[in-house]
Formats: sequence, C-alpha cells, structure tokens
Amino acid sequence: MGATPGRLGAARSAGRERSARAGREVDGRWRARFRDGDPDAVRVVYRAYGALVYAVAFRVLGDRGLSEEATQQTFLRAWRAARDFDTSRELGPWVATIARRVAIDLYRREAIRATRPLDTVALDDPALHVQPTTDAVVDVWEVRRAIATLSAEQQEVIRLQHFDGLAQDEIAARLGVPAGTVKSRSFRAHRRLALELGHLHDGRPPRAVASCKRHSVER
Repeated sequence: MGATPGRLGAARSAGRERSARAGREVDGRWRARFRDGDPDAVRVVYRAYGALVYAVAFRVLGDRGLSEEATQQTFLRAWRAARDFDTSRELGPWVATIARRVAIDLYRREAIRATRPLDTVALDDPALHVQPTTDAVVDVWEVRRAIATLSAEQQEVIRLQHFDGLAQDEIAARLGVPAGTVKSRSFRAHRRLALELGHLHDGRPPRAVASCKRHSVER
C-alpha cells in the first residue's frame, strides 16, 4: 500500500529535521576531530552529509552509479583537505562544494549529458533519501589513511601488489631491486597495515586494501 501525500510530507519533514540536528552536531562537536583525521569523526560527517553529497552529485550527473562514485571521491578529497579546514566554518557547505567539483569532473570525464540543470538541491529532493553505504566510504578512507603511514618504498610495493596485481618477482623486476628486498618491504608494510586496520574485515589488511581498489580510489 502506498503512502499518502500527508505521510510522505511528514516523513520528509522528519528526515530534514534529523539531518539538521546531525549537521549541528557535526558543526558543534566534531569539526576539530574531523580536521585531525579521527575515523569516528569521518563516520559522523558521512552520516550527516552523505545524502546531501549524493544529491548534489545526482543533480549534475543524473546517474546513480556515477553519483555513488562521486560521493566516495568527495569524502576522500575532503579527508585529504581536512588539515586545511577552518573549524570556524560549517562543514556542510564545504563538503557540498567539494561534491559539486567532483561531480563536474566526473561529468566531463564521462562526457555524458546531465539530466537536470546545475542548480541548488531542494530539501525535499528524492535523491536526498538515497545514500550509499557508510562502511564502503569509511573503509576506503581508513585504508588510504593507513597506507599514508607507510614509507614511500612500502607504499610503492603495496600499490604494485594490490592495485596493479603484480607478483613479488614482477615487482622486483619493475623496481630493479632484489626479490628479497620486495619481500621484506611487503612484510613490514602488511605488519603496519595489520596494526592500523585490525578493526576492518576481520583484521586482514589485504582484504581491506582490496576494498580500497574496488571503490574507485584515486591514485
């Protein structure tokens, strides 16, 4: 049985109120923690603004799959820029601006025609009620953060092994170093990732790193 217009309106109004409360909570309590790279703050920010980011992307792209990709990329870019975020500002408009830029970049990349004009997202837009999974975006963010703690040599081995799919002997040939050196770097890198990502995917860093690849991480 379909919902009545009155019930739909009430549900949308309640959703807007919840979003507003979440936004105020992020602005009031979590901005500094987000700036400092706190994973819990990233989850709070995503839950508060994920639907808005998706709606902004959908307005530009008119495609659900591309809008989900844009949502993931938006929060990755926000994480990269978090250290420069002015905590006296509100997070919502800042994240929405990043989302718009990401979506336009994807639009140009895909060379597709947008189905709707690039205007302001209405509060009752149906796209606001469609949101990609939180875990997918936050897992990717945490993998990126963990990889950033590795040395440059270890990052290169991880990239070649997990993103390019090369075996250790192929990596050795690519880098011009002994296979034993690659094995040592890989061991140290995975040990570090196990410490950083032990709470993800049963504590197995290769699966966590693979999830980073599956979710359109920019390199």
